[in-house]
Amino acid sequence: MDARWAMRPADRADLEPIVEIRAVVMRPDLERLGRYDEYRVRQRLRDAFCPEHTSVIEADGTLVGSVALRPSENGHWLEHFYLSPDVQGRGLGSAVLRTLLARTDADAELVRLNVLQGSPARRLYERHGFTVETQDPVDVFMVRAARRRGTPGVPAPVRQSLH
Repeated sequence: MDARWAMRPADRADLEPIVEIRAVVMRPDLERLGRYDEYRVRQRLRDAFCPEHTSVIEADGTLVGSVALRPSENGHWLEHFYLSPDVQGRGLGSAVLRTLLARTDADAELVRLNVLQGSPARRLYERHGFTVETQDPVDVFMVRAARRRGTPGVPAPVRQSLH
């Protein structure tokens, strides 16, 4: 299936659909870690939602996820990167990451994130150059230094179509 995708700035009206995607995609990892709470998984995003740093991800015109790139004093934090299960495994996560990392690379900025221990998302981040900075029993904190054009591992040009 070929899906067209786009990112657009988030607004307050996008919060609840994103909250529900988060609850669905995080549930297996949180249950495995013994930390799933139906209320808390939703409320944490409601409390942290910052539309000015968040993008909504759409495939074929439908909201299928979100990602936030929050400035910090020495780069950015990649946060709230959620994709609906029905679009996972088709290259959309990689396409979104290539888009965001091209921006941070152009500005020579470091990017940090955290992912839950045992999450399959960790492999996605590693494929895009993130390495473990530190970890604890629940979280893995990862970092990626900016890359210049011509440096091995620079993300490929962004394609706006998935196959």
